[in-house]
This record gives sequence, structure tokens and C-alpha cells, in this order.
Amino acid sequence: MPPATDSTRPAPAKGAVLVLVVLLGASAGLTGCSLPGAASQGALPQAASVVGHQGPAGLTTSAAATSVITNPGNGRPEAVIPEIGRTVLLIGDSQSEPADGWPRLGLAAAGYNVYFCGRGGTGYVAANGATGNYIDALQRGDWALPAGTPALIVIEGGGNDAANGASDEQITRNAGRLIAELRTRYPGTRMAMIGTLARGANDGGGRRSEVDALLGGVAAANGLPFVSVGDWLTRFGLAKDLADAVHMNSEGRTTLGGILGRRLRELGLARTPAVEQGPLAADSDARGVLQD
Repeated sequence: MPPATDSTRPAPAKGAVLVLVVLLGASAGLTGCSLPGAASQGALPQAASVVGHQGPAGLTTSAAATSVITNPGNGRPEAVIPEIGRTVLLIGDSQSEPADGWPRLGLAAAGYNVYFCGRGGTGYVAANGATGNYIDALQRGDWALPAGTPALIVIEGGGNDAANGASDEQITRNAGRLIAELRTRYPGTRMAMIGTLARGANDGGGRRSEVDALLGGVAAANGLPFVSVGDWLTRFGLAKDLADAVHMNSEGRTTLGGILGRRLRELGLARTPAVEQGPLAADSDARGVLQD
């Protein structure tokens, strides 16, 4: 039986808050982060034409781009996002990909619009064939990062790295490269990370829980806030809400989003008083291998 990975089918001023949530997701079509082919100045990526998704109470979990411009400093395409000053850039995998993915719900509950960049099956080291891993996708323009200064940038993930056998050294090196690149792109901002959803080291979490702990060390070494989720399935009794080996069902996503929103507030990362919200489905890819 192939190992379970994490994928679902189903985007700067000094002092701003940049929270990096690394999540592996394939729902760039909902967020406008994916750039199919070369994007010309002013032209929308195909995915960016999708209207942003609003959750309960009008919370925007899928902020859509209105146009694409070229960054004169590096020649890369960047997405123009309405209300960028209240928008979080979420980088990740299929845990974050659905419009009601739990990382999106938690960030929206903490007061942000959410613009997602990511792809199912990717991670710090893992790539999915069409899209590179986080740092490669960023540097070669697989994503259209937002123009201007996001209120927050969050990186979530690690599940596909765990499933695909990435070493501690590979994950640490690429995470460091990603953090450095984002600090260069958005100087003066603060970053944060979310780890790898799992059952816990003593409850069968295995390599996923190990990667969560590893990423916590990376975050600490770089002075970043970190939300460890490597034992949340067991700690909060949510294994019953798994849709498959690694993804949550709608109820589980809603519950996890509420927990994450509270944790973000505890860390002082909330933008406004939070409103809890909620829902999309997990799926397996054509090979039957589950990916984040």
C-alpha cells in the first residue's frame, strides 16, 4: 500500500506582518495564485478570474486577483489583490487548498482575507510534477505572489515531505531558502509558520509528527512564531473527523479552523476580534495516493 501523503483537488512596507503558512494545496484556481503559461502585464491568470470566496459573516477565504503586473525589481509577475493591507498570503498544500481549508478558516477568523499560493502534492522539498516545491515555485514564477505588502504571510505544510522521504537536512535547507527569499521580497515584515497535521509522536504520528517538530526548530532558529499541529488530531479528538488518512471532513475542517484562530490570537497574530467560520471536501489523486 503506498504511503499516505497530503493532496486534494477540491496567491512591502516595513513593519507589516508577514505570516508564512505552509500548506500544500492544489486549489490555486480559487485564489488566483497559479500562473498557467506566461502572464502578460495587466492580464489575469486564468485562476485569478475566479470570484473570491466568502465564508460566514463575509470572511474572505479565497481573495481573487484583479490583474497581474510585473515587478520592476525582479521581472516576475505579481497579483494585484484588493485590500492587500488586510490580506494574508498563505503558502501551502492541500490542507489549505479548499476554500474552507482549516488554515484558511483560522486565518479568516483571525481577521484576514486569505490569498493562497500552493499546490497539492508539494512542500518544502516535494514537487508534484507541474508545480515545484515552495522555493522553486516561488523563484521560477509558478505562483503570482501579491504586489504590495500583505498584512501577514503564513507557511504551512510538511506532509508531502514526510510522505516522500525528504531528509531533515533537505527540509531545513529549503525552508531557510524560502524564508530568506520572502524576507527579501517583503522586507521588514514578520513571518510565521504552521506545522504538519498529525496524531502525535506517541500516538502513531510517525514522520509527520517528526517533520512538525523539525519545522518548529526552523521557525525558532529564524525568530518566527510557530503553530505546532503535529498532535492536534489526538489532542483534540479529531481522528474521527478524518475524510481519509490525512485530510479532514467538513466538520473537522471547521473545528480545526476554530482552534487555529484561537491559537493565532494567543500568539498575538490576529488582525481583529475573530469570528469562527466554516466547508470543502478532501479527495485522492488519480494514482490513489493521498497528498497534502
